[in-house]
Amino acid sequence: MKPAAFDYYRPRTRREAIEVLIEVGEDARIVAGGQSLMAVLNMRLSQPRALVDIAAIDELRYIERRDGYLAIGAATTQAELLEYDSLADDVPLLAESLPWVGHFQTRNRGTVCGSIAHADPSAELPLCLATLGGEVVLETRRGRTRRIAGGDFFQGILTTERRPDELITEVRFPLKQEHHIYRFQEVAMRHGDFAIVALAADIGEREIQLGVGGVADRPVVRCLSRDDDLAEALNVLAWSLDAQNDAHASAAYRRHLVREMGRRLIAAETTAEEAADVYPSR
Repeated sequence: MKPAAFDYYRPRTRREAIEVLIEVGEDARIVAGGQSLMAVLNMRLSQPRALVDIAAIDELRYIERRDGYLAIGAATTQAELLEYDSLADDVPLLAESLPWVGHFQTRNRGTVCGSIAHADPSAELPLCLATLGGEVVLETRRGRTRRIAGGDFFQGILTTERRPDELITEVRFPLKQEHHIYRFQEVAMRHGDFAIVALAADIGEREIQLGVGGVADRPVVRCLSRDDDLAEALNVLAWSLDAQNDAHASAAYRRHLVREMGRRLIAAETTAEEAADVYPSR
């Protein structure tokens, strides 16, 4: 299959990109790396009238440490973020999860904001954004912007709060908090595939923010208390996600992974690299 015909725009500034979005409306799609979008276009699951390519907008290619968060521009690739010198110190959950995002070839083209905009419920970066309580920054005409919390941005499978006339200009990940521990694990058919189940944890002194991807129709984050019965809390979480059977795993197996991976992740009984051996795909 090949994509249906479309008009192609390659703006040089974000203002030019927004003007195209306003003009074309709901029939426009934004492309940066295109690692997820092109497959959807090739299968004609989406047939936009126009593609707006923002990869050449230099003002959207940046990684900046600001007051309390790491800001990542919409044209910044996943490889550029992974190579950022202080990533492990600033946002350690991203440093742990990024090697699981696709393969090095796709990370060279795929963007951080593009993965979040695509909103695949099995993707690692949306899960990290929601777990850490990050933000998505959107801009529209006359420079008006709005910020949406990561947990509110994702509305379902491949569905977000972005409006047709808005451009995601950056995402913001909170910086590492003192005395917090950050961990990530996932199980997939093969390394680089989308996760069957992925877990991200922000473990504080009193509370644990535990995020689950690959089970519900969006990343789901629950706050667990250190005083909770962990096994019972994970069981309640697993059943609340409305897991479904598919070609990769049964709903029962996904619930099992949430319970068992969650326990091991919080107790640090295994490393992320050992997860594939502990939880073989079914």
